[in-house]
Amino acid sequence: MAYLRSSFVFFLLAFVTYTYAATIEVRNNCPYTVWAASTPIGGGRRLDRGQTWVINAPRGTKMARIWGRTNCNFDGAGRGSCQTGDCGGVLQCTGWGKPPNTLAEYALDQFSNLDFWDISLVDGFNIPMTFAPTNPSGGKCHAIHCTANINGECPGSLRVPGGCNNPCTTFGGQQYCCTQGPCGPTDLSRFFKQRCPDVYSYPQDDPTSTFTCPSGSTNYRVVFCPIGVTSPNFPLEMPASDEEAK
Repeated sequence: MAYLRSSFVFFLLAFVTYTYAATIEVRNNCPYTVWAASTPIGGGRRLDRGQTWVINAPRGTKMARIWGRTNCNFDGAGRGSCQTGDCGGVLQCTGWGKPPNTLAEYALDQFSNLDFWDISLVDGFNIPMTFAPTNPSGGKCHAIHCTANINGECPGSLRVPGGCNNPCTTFGGQQYCCTQGPCGPTDLSRFFKQRCPDVYSYPQDDPTSTFTCPSGSTNYRVVFCPIGVTSPNFPLEMPASDEEAK
């Protein structure tokens, strides 16, 4: 009987954990390998073209981000390095990635029982991305994306191997980093915003860049290279079917 009671309690706990988790599917649609990273939930995973990784993020998770790392080499112990997005030389990330890296950011079950989420280029850009609810419900709960040729058009002052860096990392200072009070857009942040209007282009770019969905009833999908590319972000053509884009 004790065993049966323990099993029943375990089942209930597993059910509650599942019920209060948002499922986030991460898919690599790039024609090259992406080493996906996710903190504080998930760690990291190698994704070859067409592969997916499912992350179950508990309700209440906040300050969370998902990004892709490129040109990585890891040994059998999961130690190595990446050209972009490196997180301390390990496959299983516990901290944030090194710029430049395109970020999917989220906080679950926050104010008014809403999930808050966005795509951010505040740390620069390395891979095109779509971030979307799998069951959009209108308003601010709809797909957002950044698929422009940012690496190819990157200003010379921000250009680095594998990506387009952010002005704060490159130049520092209040004008670009916004660490000492209010700040506004700059010519360099406008470069990103003009190409990807839905994304964060500088740290206080909130009004047009934060999206919300009902908490507890919404799951999400992050897709690297959602329309297919041959280099780290030059789009060529739409996929053959809607199913291929998922």
